Amino acid sequence: MTTTTTDEILTERRGNVLWVTFNRPQARNAMTFAMYERLDHIALEANEDPSLRAIVLTGAGGKAFVAGTDISQFRSFNTPEDALGYEERMDRILGNLERIRVPTIAAIAGACTGGGAAIAASCDLRIGSPSAKFGFPIARTLGNCLSMGNYARLVALLGVARTKDLIFTARFMDAQEGLATGLLSEVTPDEASLPARAEQLAKLLASHAPLTLRATKEALLRIQQRLVPEKSSDLVLMCYMSQDFKEGIEAFFEKRKADWKGE
Repeated sequence: MTTTTTDEILTERRGNVLWVTFNRPQARNAMTFAMYERLDHIALEANEDPSLRAIVLTGAGGKAFVAGTDISQFRSFNTPEDALGYEERMDRILGNLERIRVPTIAAIAGACTGGGAAIAASCDLRIGSPSAKFGFPIARTLGNCLSMGNYARLVALLGVARTKDLIFTARFMDAQEGLATGLLSEVTPDEASLPARAEQLAKLLASHAPLTLRATKEALLRIQQRLVPEKSSDLVLMCYMSQDFKEGIEAFFEKRKADWKGE
């Protein structure tokens, strides 16, 4: 068993399974840009390791898988390049996570929201504890939008109607609804049993024919990518360059309800 510590993301090798732990429990594991880049590096490294057979991603502290992107980093967004660069970065990193050749499992306890929900949606399987909750509350919080890649992932997982429901209402899907919709493949009986179940599932996947799993991943990814149109920059700029986006950020830090103007 080998553990590597890089501050806010921990990696631990357990035989032929890699565990990746988001480790900012004081911030409900909200992702900094540096954490996203570290995740990208882990994904690329994984594809260079022929002995690796599965990956488990989880959050430290038991309160959250990942509660989105750290909102403080959006305060510096002033130009179209800032907005487009962020969504391009997200598409690159989540795309690399999605293209890891071995099965990936998101083990979710607590909040799995925003960027965290996008990470989980990029994994092959998602299992949850009873406290798991999933959603993109951006219509209530920041007034931004998702990239086309993330919309396609959600539609592939949930369908158009439920994707609209989640984003339009800014509500969270709880563990039992996640199980009923197929977003979660299973829910553990209690919080404490999630890590052991994730380890058991990872070992099962690691024991199966790797080329079968790899071919299936790639085939389904090719089908999903047909949902992604070429152009989306106009939608990203409409939201991220708006006064509403700036208002959403300031309202978040001032702990008040945003005053949306639609401009």
